[in-house]
Amino acid sequence: MLRTSMKLWRFGMGAVTALSTIGAYAEGGLFVTGHDPDYHAAQCCNQAGAQHIILKALDYTTDGIANNGNAFGNILLITDRHNPGGDQSDPVIGMNATGLGYDTADDGTAGGAVLDLHTVNFNHYGAIIIASDYGGWLQQPEQDILIARQDEILNYIDNGGAVVAFAESGSRQPGITSGLWGWLPFLTPNVPNNQVESGFTVTPFGQGLGLTDADINDNASHNVFEEPIPSGLHVVDRDASQRIVSLAFYGPVNSIPEPSSWALLSAGVVLIGMRGLQRRAHKT
Repeated sequence: MLRTSMKLWRFGMGAVTALSTIGAYAEGGLFVTGHDPDYHAAQCCNQAGAQHIILKALDYTTDGIANNGNAFGNILLITDRHNPGGDQSDPVIGMNATGLGYDTADDGTAGGAVLDLHTVNFNHYGAIIIASDYGGWLQQPEQDILIARQDEILNYIDNGGAVVAFAESGSRQPGITSGLWGWLPFLTPNVPNNQVESGFTVTPFGQGLGLTDADINDNASHNVFEEPIPSGLHVVDRDASQRIVSLAFYGPVNSIPEPSSWALLSAGVVLIGMRGLQRRAHKT
């Protein structure tokens, strides 16, 4: 009840000041994926499935606030505004096709109504969507800013904010050339992997989010995530080779251990278990 109350307060008009007082008791959500539904929501081939991924990701990360109205609170879309060429598609088109309202932020070069990602106040938004770098238009300048504002992003989530981020592949230029998922310190480096979506499966956790196998097949995806994953992160779906395509988390992200710490913790657990078995064998 408290978590939902905090969310409702955030999404109400004029809630920014109030959140400075109650934010420490709120929780937020994170959804990261190798899919690029910002492209496929309006382009080939399974547009309905791509739109469903976006909506269910927002529904999860905002704790279902979308069900109380026709939007997920104020949304900030982070994307470059320069067309990289090729067969990429403006994420704005995908957002519009999904029926979402939003503000847009880039590296500060577009001007006009486009906000400057260097200075935009994340706390003015109930949800942040980060475009893909393959299919969408996310490029290195925005990625560098996200990495520089890493602590602000993590604190934003811990104070009740929602972040949904699409594929970071590093396999298209201009796009992201370095620091893939670098604004999330607890993710191990992802594996760029451009593949047609066939034989992908939703996990039981993903099914609980309302996703189906039909949602995650018949388009394309552009990265997978390495295992093991830190405690608390949930696998949403896997590709035909059982590699992780999407991850989700709800709660205080600053408590998620970074890869080196997680590896040490895992090794410690294994060592403790082995010593326990040795003691039992010695006693018998």
